[in-house]
Amino acid sequence: MGNIHPPSLRTCISIVREVNRLSWSSGQHPLVQNQTVTEGRTAIMTCRVEYNDQTSLQWSNPTQQTLFFGNKKALRDNRIELVRASWSELTISISEITLADEGMYTCSLFTMPVKTAKAYLTVLGVPEKPEIDGLTKPALEGDEITLTCMTHGSKPAANLRWFRNEKEIKGAKEVNASGKTFTVTSSLQLLVDRDDDGAAYTCKVDHVALLQTPQQTTEVLEVHYAPRVLITQSLTFPQEGQYLKLECVSKGNPSPDPVLWTKDGGELPDLERMIVQGRELTFSALNKTDNGTYRCVASNHLGTSSAEYILYVYDPNAMGQRGPDHALIGGVVAVVVFITLCLIIFLGRYLARHKGTYLTNEAKGADDAPDADTAIINAEGNTHAEGKKEYFI
Repeated sequence: MGNIHPPSLRTCISIVREVNRLSWSSGQHPLVQNQTVTEGRTAIMTCRVEYNDQTSLQWSNPTQQTLFFGNKKALRDNRIELVRASWSELTISISEITLADEGMYTCSLFTMPVKTAKAYLTVLGVPEKPEIDGLTKPALEGDEITLTCMTHGSKPAANLRWFRNEKEIKGAKEVNASGKTFTVTSSLQLLVDRDDDGAAYTCKVDHVALLQTPQQTTEVLEVHYAPRVLITQSLTFPQEGQYLKLECVSKGNPSPDPVLWTKDGGELPDLERMIVQGRELTFSALNKTDNGTYRCVASNHLGTSSAEYILYVYDPNAMGQRGPDHALIGGVVAVVVFITLCLIIFLGRYLARHKGTYLTNEAKGADDAPDADTAIINAEGNTHAEGKKEYFI
């Protein structure tokens, strides 16, 4: 056998270095994080290594195309730029993100063997401004209409909410996929009422990509309806010589102007004292001949409505200073109060008298009775005995 020579010092040092390198590389792991970015904005992709012996890092896209190898750009895409490159970090940016950029990105550390870490880039699709359809202008009272709100391009699917004059109301939602994005529709069924005239119906889009800039659309509903009429008066008890104003309060759409005033089914008899201005009928100085039934008629193309007011002119001398009903009301109230007090006094005296009789009878039987029961029996017996006594004169 030949002589075995021990390894030289240089060989030993090389072996130790290789062992240390393998041990060091076994502790090297690239660290990445998933990212969520709104469409149109910029994504930042960072890969870090805690321990690195000058081994290169690389970023590649979902189709395994190399984006950057160390500080060297590998893909010709002006949207992709280098942010930072070192032995411990490789950070790149992707601007003007689109839905096509979504997917799994890989960071590779070229050790032996190569170690990788994967980060998923999620792209949020921004929903478009909603559109409201189905609004007829004008709508008629009693119509049934369906308002439809639609938005395209959301990812994930957006949520639609309805508001009537800022008060939320519920609609029926429908979601349809269109490639990577969604089209969302919400329907609202209405039975049109005159109270809907001028009401603002708003469709609002809720989405994670719209936290700071919500999307919404508002439509104002116009409703046509037949008029309704009410007559108001300036005096409760009109008297001779006073000024009186009657107003025909009519509400309709279109507005029922002008209105028509009549008295007892005919024209107004005295246009010098009875003045019509717009919806108002005024009397400059009332007299007994003004008594009668006054009618106000309002019309538009949807219908006609009327209201009546019966005018009775009082004699101020007969009414007195306080009016015709105040004295009568005061007298009725006084009589009711007096009767109530009399009933209370009578009932009180009646109850007090019967309570005294019971106590007296019980006392009569208690004089010689050994106990309370015997006293009550004796009292009842004494009562009958008193009733049976006869007196002769």
